[in-house]
Amino acid sequence: MRLTTKGRFAVTAMIDLALRQGKGPVTLSAISERQEISLSYLEQLFGKLRRHQIVESVRGPGGGYNLARKAADVSVADIIIAVDEPLDATQCGGKENCHSAAHPGGTRCMTHDLWSTLNEKMVEYLDSVSLQDLVDQQKEPKPTEHRAADSQSVVVMHRPQAAA
Repeated sequence: MRLTTKGRFAVTAMIDLALRQGKGPVTLSAISERQEISLSYLEQLFGKLRRHQIVESVRGPGGGYNLARKAADVSVADIIIAVDEPLDATQCGGKENCHSAAHPGGTRCMTHDLWSTLNEKMVEYLDSVSLQDLVDQQKEPKPTEHRAADSQSVVVMHRPQAAA
């Protein structure tokens, strides 16, 4: 299961917005340029964020967007849920009809509880990370500006093979 660009872009744009709070409204075109995210895509995302009262819009000359509440009071889960990002590792979407989604009486798969628990843990973790936490991370000095070419930010897990 992977987070789609919808969730990634929404969180990235919100960090950009939060970094500039206190300096007046931030335009989506400025976020679009800085983060290389399509302006029309940002407009869709920010419409949803506004409806969930995470951002507020300011109309007119010098208008744009501000946070509707403090960055410390906005969790990553709030952002992802607001933009309708599915956080579901189950095959059935939580309907417990994994084996036959086309039939209402379908049975759930043997690993349903495993994936359902993973869903709960993901939401729990994302709810524990605030937008302010992410802003603070951006403000911390980085040891090196660029990662080494051979370093990875993706964790790949391997278990040692048992000797035959």
